[in-house]
Amino acid sequence: MSTILSAPAEEKRTLSQKVEFFTAAAPPPEAVLAAMADAGFNVTHLYGLTETYGPAVVNDWNADWDHLEGGARATKKARQGVRYHALEDLTVMDPETMIRVPADGETMGEVMFRGNIVMKGYLKNQKASADAFAGGWFHSGDLGVLHPDGYIQLKDRSKDIIISGGENISSIEVEDALYKHPAVQAAAVVAKPDEKWGETPCAFIELKPGKMATSEDILAWCRDNLARYKVPRHVVFSELPKTSTGKIQKFKLREMAKSV
Repeated sequence: MSTILSAPAEEKRTLSQKVEFFTAAAPPPEAVLAAMADAGFNVTHLYGLTETYGPAVVNDWNADWDHLEGGARATKKARQGVRYHALEDLTVMDPETMIRVPADGETMGEVMFRGNIVMKGYLKNQKASADAFAGGWFHSGDLGVLHPDGYIQLKDRSKDIIISGGENISSIEVEDALYKHPAVQAAAVVAKPDEKWGETPCAFIELKPGKMATSEDILAWCRDNLARYKVPRHVVFSELPKTSTGKIQKFKLREMAKSV
């Protein structure tokens, strides 16, 4: 989506009809979703894992949301959604107590799946299978919240949560703020080891062609849009390492952050 939106003006054209666009993998930033809508694309977000037969969750659009303005619509579209009919159940739980979190859109837990489109286990790895199905549910490893209307929303991978001075910082939340900066084409946030705080957020930024921004510009933007403790301590301008399918390789960025 970022590639489409950042294409040179001479390569773009006005679409004669609304184009249905389905996206999965990393949660799409609200700013990108809003820009896609303005460009003529109706984006539907899918979510799942290989272990759940690919997508098992869809952000099923509610017609009651049609009247919402751009930003509010994008907020709804950024959520992962509700289960496919073929999936028996989908929820967010405390992985230790196996109790569902309150449906308040704020209390974080682990997204869990149950049903016959979920795998039986990992081949020849009983321990990994037992861990994955502790308590009778498949543990996704994704952290999220449950909204009052039953829709789930991812906040981070458990391995990507940044714990700074005892506070949990969602890398997705910080990235979402960065994507709203007019000069940012792509952003990724990872934990950088810190002697005082344990970890601090480190932001890696790709700028849009022809756009300029300094580290201070980015930090000032974050201070205006995030709680103080969530603001990155370091900003690195670099091309982001990606897989052949365009996924940002955060494990490489974590290594790069250690030397920043």
